[in-house]
Amino acid sequence: MRNGAFEMPFILPKSKRGGITAAMTLSRISWRAPTRWLALAVFCLLLLAGPADVRAAVKTGDLIGEMHDYTTWSESEDLLDIARGDELGLIELMVANPGIDPWLPSRGVHLTLPTMHILPDAPRKGIVINTADLRLYYYDAEDGYFSYPLGVGRDGYLTPTGTTKIVRKKDHPSWYLTASEIRDHPELPRVVPPGEDNPLGEYALYLGWPSYLIHGTNTPWGIGRRTSRGCIRMYPEDIEWLFGKVPVGTPVTVVNQPVKLGWKDGELYVEVQPSTQQVDTMEETSKSPPPPDPIPLAQEADRIIAKAGEDAERLDWPAIERALADRQGYPVRITQASNANASAGSDTPVGEEAAGAEAGVAEAVTTRADGTQH
Repeated sequence: MRNGAFEMPFILPKSKRGGITAAMTLSRISWRAPTRWLALAVFCLLLLAGPADVRAAVKTGDLIGEMHDYTTWSESEDLLDIARGDELGLIELMVANPGIDPWLPSRGVHLTLPTMHILPDAPRKGIVINTADLRLYYYDAEDGYFSYPLGVGRDGYLTPTGTTKIVRKKDHPSWYLTASEIRDHPELPRVVPPGEDNPLGEYALYLGWPSYLIHGTNTPWGIGRRTSRGCIRMYPEDIEWLFGKVPVGTPVTVVNQPVKLGWKDGELYVEVQPSTQQVDTMEETSKSPPPPDPIPLAQEADRIIAKAGEDAERLDWPAIERALADRQGYPVRITQASNANASAGSDTPVGEEAAGAEAGVAEAVTTRADGTQH
């Protein structure tokens, strides 16, 4: 890990994993004869634990990876090199580090590495792609969860959403140009054979959607960006690893979720991605942050309250507003520390606590006369 940052526990060597991962240690435990006794023991432990401990035991498992820091050590380093070395895309690294020149960050610059992600709201099976965060998530029943940066379709060639599956695999694929590619590049042959001029790279996974693939690339600088004609590009080392793992028939789900919510250790987090307009502006100007494009709190409040459930009174509405406005692309904690122990001796009725929570929501989404929110 860079600059001596600690290694995440239970992570496979990079040569075997290729991406950010979270170990599913429970999947490796044998649940045979002692199942009933183990379940009884767990139940008894939960009864003995305090309310906060029970909450943490139940509400977790939605995040993958850990955040890390990095300090540039060479004048020749740029964010492209750093992103690839840490399984990130250029745009997500730029968004997490506003004000940093992506091409000449200079020596000794401190960077935030957004190597933690909330899993998309989708079936945790096979491959899940979130075009909003420019990442692919692979769920392996034995080895856990894995996450990789992607290149996806630009305006006019957006990657479709929905469900499909891998119908064919091919190493050293040939590139068969589509009608639009022939029109835009009449100088190219109709079929480009394998080699360094082939934009598919060395491995391709063909989807049930005609003309759409998950493949490598001969231009790694396009990963983590909206530069393709709809196909899904991966770093060469990542597609090589994934190609060896997934069989034909693997389900593929593609979603577009710019706002994700998830639990970790009893705390609720939100992850808000920049809008496509902001991403395009960063592509054009090579500058971050892009012009503001805040998401109105009222647009997400109901979903956040529903996700929080019985913990809605712990929601930190100012933090939620900031996250929706800043759109920095990594998880932000939006629950305040539990006051379960304090409230146990409190005389405040449950009804009054609920009323207070509702009042806080109403205040958070109120717009002042001058147009600003508070």
